[in-house]
Amino acid sequence: MIVTLTANPSVDRTVEVDALVRGAVLRATGTRVDPGGKGVNVSRALAAHGLATCAVLPCGGAEGIQLAELLASGGVEVRAVPIAGAVRANVSVVEPDGTVTKLNEPGPALSPAEVAALLDATADLGSRAAWVVLSGSLPPGCPDDVYARLIARLPGQVAVDSSGAPFARALPAGPDLVKPNREELEEVTGLPVSTVGEVVTAARSLIDRGAKAVLASLGADGAVLVDGTGAWYGESPVDCPVSSVGAGDATLAGFLAGGGQGPEALREALAYGAAAVRLPGSRMPVPSDLDRSAVLLADTVPTDRDLKGQ
Repeated sequence: MIVTLTANPSVDRTVEVDALVRGAVLRATGTRVDPGGKGVNVSRALAAHGLATCAVLPCGGAEGIQLAELLASGGVEVRAVPIAGAVRANVSVVEPDGTVTKLNEPGPALSPAEVAALLDATADLGSRAAWVVLSGSLPPGCPDDVYARLIARLPGQVAVDSSGAPFARALPAGPDLVKPNREELEEVTGLPVSTVGEVVTAARSLIDRGAKAVLASLGADGAVLVDGTGAWYGESPVDCPVSSVGAGDATLAGFLAGGGQGPEALREALAYGAAAVRLPGSRMPVPSDLDRSAVLLADTVPTDRDLKGQ
């Protein structure tokens, strides 16, 4: 089983518009509501492929009830930790070319007792899990070292997908895998990341700081995997992207579903991520959405290749 912790989950409403115009009254061309949060999305993607998973999350208010119901309808097992506040509601505005504008609420403040209950639930389930995924931002009231403290309590393999201080403080605790995107990689390392080679260099600096492996998701530029044995690069081009919301989470789910190490897991990660980009909102791919034949793994890492926009 793969356990995910989403300390600051959400109910995500996606609104599709022809064009986002600041200050205008816009008519939506489509809407959908999905469970939100990085770990939640990882569990959704795994459950969609029939893999055992459990999502640990705080649950409070009408939004918390709605979140739990949405997850249950998608076949995701939930360990809900009651909180006094209400789960946040986020809005994503999507344009036809796939551009996404996100409005994320800060989330409810958690009391020390609620934080402790969340950690205890994760540690309990994690003691019997193949992987535990610690994902996303932390809500008000959560100390920055929450992920580091959990890694020390968990006997199995742990993946971290976060940013800022929680991510940086988790590194010395020795997570088995971290999954930064390009911006998060630049932020946590302070290094330039404008070529694939610079991604590899930055990833190796995270290994020097304690991570055992780094899966760097690069959007349309594919992904880089670096561990103690080597580095690999791959991509899976998408001609008509629909929404990038949750694509990085699908990428992480695919990596774990593919075994959690090495180039074959990277291949599965790319297939999951590309499939998610072709779907509306934050919908997670099902098996029929995957096109593994479109995944391209490089024989050698193209270190001189510029990332798009550079």
